[in-house]
Amino acid sequence: MVISMYAASVPLFRQMLFSLAKVLEKGALFAEAGKIEPSALLQSRLAPDMFPLVRQVQSASDNVKGGVGRLAGVEIPRFADNEASFADLHERIARTLGFLDTVTPAQIDGSEDREITLRLGGRDMTFAGQRYLFGFVMPNVIFHCTTAYDILRHNGVELGKRDFIGTF
Repeated sequence: MVISMYAASVPLFRQMLFSLAKVLEKGALFAEAGKIEPSALLQSRLAPDMFPLVRQVQSASDNVKGGVGRLAGVEIPRFADNEASFADLHERIARTLGFLDTVTPAQIDGSEDREITLRLGGRDMTFAGQRYLFGFVMPNVIFHCTTAYDILRHNGVELGKRDFIGTF
């Protein structure tokens, strides 16, 4: 059985973003119930050299829209990276999901061999589309969503595996 590039990517990214939104919702409710300043959670990180929660969400969003945009050969929306609240992060996720709604299977399917070049760490890296999706985009999206979950869980938000996996 052959799976299309669209079927292998967009449904997973939707699931990850919906789950991330639910995890953030629980984080916001936790802050409100505990009378915790939301920025304390938004700027929390697991280690001093890691991005804080807000940047983890931005990175997940950037990897989804960048990955899908490059595979589809369409312009990638740019977001200002100025989110300062849980509501702002929910809006960013909604805008990312809105972008996914504009991309059709026909735009992504057949991109397995599309050459994609990124500037990373001061050098160009070139991937074939399939390797880009499975070896770069998916691991990055999963990493940043997982780390956002872990930051909130580490700070006491009651989260479990079902929160991370979401519905499918």
